[in-house]
Amino acid sequence: MASEVYSVVPGHITTRWTEDVDPQSPLPEYPRPQMVRKSWQSLNGLWDYAITQKENSKPNVFSKKILVPYPIESALSGVKRSLRPEEQLWYHRTFILNPAWGGGRVLLHFGAVDWSCQIFVNGQLTGEHQGGYDPFTCDITQWVAEGENQILVSVWDPSDSQPIQRGKQVLKPGFIWYTAISGIWQTVWLEHVPETYIESIKITPNLDQSCVTINNCVRGSAVDLILKVSVIDEGESVFEVDTKPNQPLTIPIDQSKLWSPDSPHLYDLKLSLIKDGAETDRVESYFGMRKFSLDKDHHGHLRFCLNNKPLFLYGPLDQGYWPDGLYTAPTDSAMHWEIRFLKEAGFNMLRKHIKVEPARYYYHCDKIGLIVWQDMVSGGISPKPIWFIFSQRLKKLRDDRFYRRLGRGSKKNRDQFKLEYRRMIDALHNVVSIAIWCPFNEGWGQFDAAKIADWTKDYDPTRLVDHASGWFDQGGGDFKSEHHYFKPLPEPEPELERGWILSEFGGYNLKIVGHTWENKKSFGYKKMDDIDTLTDNYLDLLFNQLKPWIKAGLSAAVYTQTTDVEVELNGFLTYDREVVKMDMDVVKEAHTQLIQLRSP
Repeated sequence: MASEVYSVVPGHITTRWTEDVDPQSPLPEYPRPQMVRKSWQSLNGLWDYAITQKENSKPNVFSKKILVPYPIESALSGVKRSLRPEEQLWYHRTFILNPAWGGGRVLLHFGAVDWSCQIFVNGQLTGEHQGGYDPFTCDITQWVAEGENQILVSVWDPSDSQPIQRGKQVLKPGFIWYTAISGIWQTVWLEHVPETYIESIKITPNLDQSCVTINNCVRGSAVDLILKVSVIDEGESVFEVDTKPNQPLTIPIDQSKLWSPDSPHLYDLKLSLIKDGAETDRVESYFGMRKFSLDKDHHGHLRFCLNNKPLFLYGPLDQGYWPDGLYTAPTDSAMHWEIRFLKEAGFNMLRKHIKVEPARYYYHCDKIGLIVWQDMVSGGISPKPIWFIFSQRLKKLRDDRFYRRLGRGSKKNRDQFKLEYRRMIDALHNVVSIAIWCPFNEGWGQFDAAKIADWTKDYDPTRLVDHASGWFDQGGGDFKSEHHYFKPLPEPEPELERGWILSEFGGYNLKIVGHTWENKKSFGYKKMDDIDTLTDNYLDLLFNQLKPWIKAGLSAAVYTQTTDVEVELNGFLTYDREVVKMDMDVVKEAHTQLIQLRSP
């Protein structure tokens, strides 16, 4: 097998964290902060790879290297090559199990693989998965042995040539559409567990009842086992109980310390399986006591409430793209830095736009105290630019018939969306900071949004639902959700039956030479010439247009966007995160004033 020296592929701007990536151990942090075990092994690093025609058999030779978990299209992968719909991507590597892992079971975890994959261990098919945004696990115990073991992963990704869930990925990027990514793009890792182990936990706080409910699933024989549950606050045990596995447990949290952006307090949680007085398995987690709801103010306007108090939500649309890693942040520190930047800029929320991030991203939001408005990843048919021109006329278009016009003509395709949507909610249920689920954005692949909103609220009654962000409002969910670009904000028109949110607006453009993805192409909704002009226009937008909406009953607003992304140059930051494009001291003060506004 030939080997090559790894290097970041040049050709575009990168970030300050690019040089911090260690090809021997990229993204080495524990990948699942809300279910931690000590016995784990990262498989991130240099893998062998090959590309064949789709449906071809396994290649005989792997002569090139790719850095996992960066997508093959990214500079950090060491490849930076588009994967075509007619092609198959193959990954290969060997590993040796930790010799201390005697007995028990070995689990192989994938944070996310885009889009359809098969996993082979020592030549045996051990798992298959479709869906590019949710974690999955293979129990590989029966196929691994002492000494060297082999993993082979095959991936097919049609990107936007098929109506799968893909977000803003396209094979021909431009306008508001970005470079498609394929393959492994989140951490791959091994975990050692006993024969009977804690497979999952589900944590649901109830602020009004001053308690938290813990559901647990124990895999294997639970006969004669005790589950010990401990709640720890700042190192001190505040509650401890022994119970039976696989049964829900409600724990009182007296005098709860509440989680909020101003005080993101978290409780630690420990679950242990006990047999004959000895601990056989342990997982560590955390939770926050918080409540998201809608309630009427004294004018009858439904307002977003955190912990039963009105809170105006304000934050950026966040695409989650990086110039060096595309979908994958170069380092954990880079993710942390960006979330911290938003918090220090005076935001209390971000809208994660049609992308699902790795678990550590939400961990940082929980710890720093930034509320997350989480989109489902869009699929179906993406609108053409002309749709934007007629978007106001299309706002009320029904979505419960003529499914084909939005790429949802196939029941199999609609069912796959529902499956991936449920998986996303399951994977992110324990995240403290997520307040809003948003299944559809601007009609992209939208169908049955009102029914899906009802299902969402039944499935997760602890959060609110923006059922159709921007267009095709079916009158469902918790919010009337509007998008406004190009023109000034119109006269406020709140509803009495639902909360009212401005889920996208702004998008002011400023090009910073030397910090762009491309030199010639540029897109934004209103172009500015310099930082001072951009800052002045942004402040005018907030105080002369947005402020009257807040006073009229607006619950939340989302400005486009955190960073420039490829040719879309409307970020607070340049794409490489090197230049702040506004006077953030002045901007932070403006944000603080807006968030503190109350109805007159």
